[in-house]
Amino acid sequence: MRTVAVVGASLAGLSAARSLRQHGYDGRLVVIGEESHRPYDRPPLSKEFLAGTIGEADLALERDEEELHAEWLLGARATGFDRTARAIRLADGREVRADGVVIATGAAARTLPGAEGLAGVHVLRTLDDARALREDLARGGRLVVIGGGFVGAEVASTAYALGLDVTVIEAAPTPLAGPLGETMGAVVSALHTDHGVRLLCGVGVKGLSGERRVEAVLLEDGRSVPADTVVVGVGARPCVDWLEGSGIALDNGVKCGADGRTSLAGVVAVGDCANWYDPHTGTHRRVEHWTGALERPAAAVAALLAHGATEPGVPRAPYFWSDQYGVKIQFVGQAAGADSVTVEEGSTDDRSFLAVYRRAGRQVAVLGMNQPRLFTRARKQFGTAAS
Repeated sequence: MRTVAVVGASLAGLSAARSLRQHGYDGRLVVIGEESHRPYDRPPLSKEFLAGTIGEADLALERDEEELHAEWLLGARATGFDRTARAIRLADGREVRADGVVIATGAAARTLPGAEGLAGVHVLRTLDDARALREDLARGGRLVVIGGGFVGAEVASTAYALGLDVTVIEAAPTPLAGPLGETMGAVVSALHTDHGVRLLCGVGVKGLSGERRVEAVLLEDGRSVPADTVVVGVGARPCVDWLEGSGIALDNGVKCGADGRTSLAGVVAVGDCANWYDPHTGTHRRVEHWTGALERPAAAVAALLAHGATEPGVPRAPYFWSDQYGVKIQFVGQAAGADSVTVEEGSTDDRSFLAVYRRAGRQVAVLGMNQPRLFTRARKQFGTAAS
């Protein structure tokens, strides 16, 4: 391959670029990024960066001595892909022709209809989002977080520590029931009430009120929650619109195999936009976790450079972590389909425990709260226990 283009300049794209060079690729490497920023770390955006304890320089993902010999096209949004010409079309009219393509365009935060143009309403996905939100949180007052997922919970925790009056609204009866199951979702989300943060569950949001700036969140049951600032944390959608009509199979992102290969030869997908085949479950799923964006591009790059001649390995079980109210939450595996969850160390009342999820007696996931040492040991053993 004379030219490989990586479309997406966040962690997954940078990991792919690194893997290309580590695998011995010495041809032309082009990295295309919609944002104007060099690759940066996203997890701290909802925590340390939002709290003001670290600055933008601390977010950098590239090492000082690192040299990938890549062409960086930043502030360049991909708008289309011509499979015949092997050309990526950019919003500014340029085209990048490439023999191999790594799709790493990630996902974008879902917004709340009707919130456009209303000051004080935020999503949190990018550095620019975090800058704007940090400025508003410095005003103090009342923060309402719409969505009780991990990003929303981390923002609520950070805002609480900054002294704001915080309310979290979750449409589902139990926050985090999707990734953690109902029992443990309830335990983890109880951290909000432990710290005096209001948690309203089982009620949807009807809309927002306010003229130029948000003043309240209107609930479907008729209640109104006063707000000076609102954060909408209702999930993300894969950024794959630019691939419509390209011939690359799309299904909740870019549909690909266990090694990231897409339906089009010479094209692989990684990161939050990739709907990988999971041999553990026999289904496709998107894994929107930092660890996956760091580790999985190596397999995709190997498949790309070998022109699909390699056998895909079995990917490591999904792993993620979250820091809320001074508590470290760690999870590996998949809670979906588990028929039991057992606390094997510690106590849920103390918010310090290790819990194991099983299906038909087989371990399928492990959750730790404030048990990093025990969890690390359990995670190392997990691959053997889960296989």
